[in-house]
Amino acid sequence: MSLIVSNLSKKYGNKTVLNNLSFEMPKPGVYALLGTNGAGKTTTIRMMLGMLAKDSGEVLWNGNPLDTATCNVGYLAEERGLYPKYSLMDQLIYFAGLRGVSKAEAKKRIRYWAERLQVEEYLYPGKSTAPAGKERKKAKAQKPKLADQLSKGNQQKIQFMIALISDPELLILDEPLSGLDPVNTDLFKAVIREEIAKGRYLIMSSHQMATVEEFCTDITILHRSEALLQGNLNEIKKSHGRVNLRLKTEQDISAYIQNAGITQMSEKEYEYQLKVTGEDQANDLLAQLMRDKVRVITFDLREPSLHEIFVATVGGEAHETE
Repeated sequence: MSLIVSNLSKKYGNKTVLNNLSFEMPKPGVYALLGTNGAGKTTTIRMMLGMLAKDSGEVLWNGNPLDTATCNVGYLAEERGLYPKYSLMDQLIYFAGLRGVSKAEAKKRIRYWAERLQVEEYLYPGKSTAPAGKERKKAKAQKPKLADQLSKGNQQKIQFMIALISDPELLILDEPLSGLDPVNTDLFKAVIREEIAKGRYLIMSSHQMATVEEFCTDITILHRSEALLQGNLNEIKKSHGRVNLRLKTEQDISAYIQNAGITQMSEKEYEYQLKVTGEDQANDLLAQLMRDKVRVITFDLREPSLHEIFVATVGGEAHETE
């Protein structure tokens, strides 16, 4: 299997929203689409899925045009897309049927994902949530909840279930962690790790750089419809060099930093975030501290984070939303 996106372009009148974007996934993994608001990330996803007409370009899955009617694709949109006045169970079964999953099999998968994503109480009438080991009062049976009765986070869980219910080969997640609290963020991350372990092809669009860095192997950074930076994340980070130094001591070393010609980014209680030109400059500073018997608690020289690379690439500019 492979995914190839070739020369995708889209204009609205004279405005170009995506200009000749190309990338490929020759093997399973996580590919990240990053960019400022309006950079073209969601437009790319919608064209890949055939939800939006392409002005030019093609998307190939295993050598053939990607067609959601024949390719098993799971999609979690950034916007909530549930029918507000229909029962959640009916909607899950309906969407499973659209992906070719029988009603009987859909019910089994819904039971699994409801437990996995902790939404059983919204799908099964009378489901008790009392702590185990305590006497439970007989709860009055409730009707399954409707979509508009759920919080934003729980709606997102239901939509994640819809994306996963067909056991997709290709999983596309547009801002999957948006609006989630820390507990549910960790829950979603655990599920994403499980899907990666199953050998899925996963496209992720997100503003949360730390999360993307945790999962992705390859990236495209988009800005104002153009791909400014593409490639393997580890190789991109290596190309920037180890220039970020976190240094913690037991005394003020501002004078040492200044004399070494090193840029100080921040300082808090003798813990310094520094920008060096490379390993030689960092090691020279450490050697001087050792000679003067300054106690060093932490010396951490690292490559730039994805967040730092992103800001350096787009220049910190914001752009109007899509």
